[in-house]
Amino acid sequence: MNLNENLKPFTAKDQNANEFSVADYIGKKPLVIYFYPKNFTPGCTKEACDFRDRNDEFLSLGAEVIGVSADSDASHSRFAKKYNLPFTLLSDKNGSLRKQFGVKKNLLGLIPGRETFVFDKSGKLVMKYNSMDATSHIRKALKVVKELAKS
Repeated sequence: MNLNENLKPFTAKDQNANEFSVADYIGKKPLVIYFYPKNFTPGCTKEACDFRDRNDEFLSLGAEVIGVSADSDASHSRFAKKYNLPFTLLSDKNGSLRKQFGVKKNLLGLIPGRETFVFDKSGKLVMKYNSMDATSHIRKALKVVKELAKS
């Protein structure tokens, strides 16, 4: 995805095995959609817990956080319960969301990439951030969401 590109509608299973539709959010609130390699790994756990710890701040600014990995909805359910994650986790087992968003693999193509996207209320991409440094994503996304809240 390129900046200013609009979010295309998609559906996926969430951690409760429910069908999630992004169309329910477009036009209503900003979205922070972050892709991460794997549940229960150190970097991904740190990133998810950082998003958890700042989730109230995102919500107070009107934004919704959504995590995406290739893990199953059952794995997401265990991950969310163990770490008290209050936001939606989506299963992308077939990689279709990674493909739609253009998230590439890292480390010689062995590890699924870590990338965060921020969309404004209308669904327009306003930030795309790619880094394997799990701790930097929250800071970057929150800064952009704060700017969106001002406008």
